[in-house]
Amino acid sequence: MVLGAPTRSSVTPYLIYLVFVVTLGPLQFGFHLAELNAPKTAITCERQGIHSSGITFHGLPQCFPMTPSQFGLVSSIYTLGGLLGALLAGPIATKYGRLLALRATTVFFVLGPVAETLAPAISLLSLGRFLSGIGSGAAIVVGPIYISEVAPPSARGLFGAFTQIMTNVGILLTQSLGYFWSEGRLWRFILAVAGVIGALELLGLFLVPESPSWLAEHQKTSQARRVLQRIRGRDADIEAEIASWRTSDAPASGEQESLLSPSGGGPPKKPEVTFMEVVKDPQYRPAIIAVVGVMVAQQLTGMNSIVMYSVSLLQSILPTTAALLTVMISAVNLVITLACSPLPDRIGRKLCLMLSICGMGCSSILLAISIHIHAKILTAIAALLFVASFAVGLGPVPFILASELVGPEAVGAAQSWALGANWIATFVVAQFFPVLDDALGSRGQVYWVFAAMAGLLGVFIYRYVPETKGKANADEVWGRTDRRQD
Repeated sequence: MVLGAPTRSSVTPYLIYLVFVVTLGPLQFGFHLAELNAPKTAITCERQGIHSSGITFHGLPQCFPMTPSQFGLVSSIYTLGGLLGALLAGPIATKYGRLLALRATTVFFVLGPVAETLAPAISLLSLGRFLSGIGSGAAIVVGPIYISEVAPPSARGLFGAFTQIMTNVGILLTQSLGYFWSEGRLWRFILAVAGVIGALELLGLFLVPESPSWLAEHQKTSQARRVLQRIRGRDADIEAEIASWRTSDAPASGEQESLLSPSGGGPPKKPEVTFMEVVKDPQYRPAIIAVVGVMVAQQLTGMNSIVMYSVSLLQSILPTTAALLTVMISAVNLVITLACSPLPDRIGRKLCLMLSICGMGCSSILLAISIHIHAKILTAIAALLFVASFAVGLGPVPFILASELVGPEAVGAAQSWALGANWIATFVVAQFFPVLDDALGSRGQVYWVFAAMAGLLGVFIYRYVPETKGKANADEVWGRTDRRQD
């Protein structure tokens, strides 16, 4: 059977709508990750803000006096919520469906920002950050799974990159709002915007169907066919994809009628693999090691040191332009991610990762040197190169890999392991980056540590992460079966 014939009509307006609505979750992830960066000094009463004005927001405290460790806790508690959401979302999405899990995340995307916006004290602000983190952690698990299952097979890399693209949109949005609203009580409006986005996502999800792949896995084959036909277009040929569902779950027999035909009883369903089983089973363990390593590399190379702390990091060198440079960095990150989104499908996932981590390692060295010698222009260039390198591979590719390294029966558990590791690494950076930066005696020297991590993790990716481009399923990725053609 020759795949690829129906791809002309497979990208429909409805598919684009589905991807947009589902990736509002990753947008929220990026938004909350960076929302305290620009307004830090306004929130902690260090000063009125980046700008100064007499505008007030009556009824709530203008700011909360905080020590650096208290602010670090408020920032990093978001990652603990993210870890909890990531661990819960995979099993829920596997057992009860991707759609229910997606809708549940929006509850946290509304409750969290409400608590943050109306917080009269640090405790409620922290609770709101924790709730927002739960929603973000869940969305980053379930969103890529859903997109991978509704995207055309030939364009999964492209559509998978939209997880990172929308994360960058969220970062750019909150950094831009922070540039204008980091004063007085206006920082609360930054937090409120996230609640509005959460409510819009909840409304949008009412027009989103369950994943056809999940429906097929649960013997709802007629509904799976209808949903896939609607997503691909009325005249699209969907038989090749339906056959790939079957061959993912059971060996195909030459002239046998498709088990997913309207009159068929559905494919033999593999038992769902749990969070612990997936790491104990030697068939899945290499995939878990690979995807966890890539997710850890995404964080321990230092990207979130720029996303979460760039204003305070760069303010000593660029006191008047640090916030504006942060907006520019976020914009460059978004543009490069968009420009490079076809690369995983063209040159392969692994090459993108290697180019990315090498670029980040070199940029980290440049950042360490330029910040130490107070070279303003060199620091700005190094920071832009740093985020551009991240956007080439380490940004989008990890979210693609987890759904390509294992079969559908284990994808939820694999995503939970991957994102659990990601959130723990994010917590480490969020909590300890300011401490380590101060402990090293000279601002910016922590980037030598990030450069060393890039070198070590680059070796790991080279040795243990397989290429998934052009592979039909996880068995082919790991060389367990030969690709068969009818």
